[in-house]
Amino acid sequence: MAEGFLKHYTRERKLALEVQSGGTRPEGYVHPLAIQAMAEKGIDISSHTSKGIQPEKLVKFDYVISMGCSDKEVCLVNFHGVSRDWKIADPFGHPIEFYREVRDEIEKKVLALLDELTA
Repeated sequence: MAEGFLKHYTRERKLALEVQSGGTRPEGYVHPLAIQAMAEKGIDISSHTSKGIQPEKLVKFDYVISMGCSDKEVCLVNFHGVSRDWKIADPFGHPIEFYREVRDEIEKKVLALLDELTA
């Protein structure tokens, strides 16, 4: 959902940002409830896939945002860019209402980050 929002608002604001996302335990697909929740906002993430993270490659990024970094082997130790943990709950296994809550929280944080980057 974060990738979907970032790509959407980056295009909308005509920003030249590269956006990539990945998870600690990728399943290879985006959960149908996440797709549904984002479609309700007019953002189609149905073609997105669940991708993994290679921590050693994260050092090339200026910003790394985690949703709730509980895996110590993935969290960055020697990263010299901006690293933030948004501490957002994983909606997996919850009903659509919880996906909507998580979606809305992610959207607020994405918009705040973009405002910060363009200030």
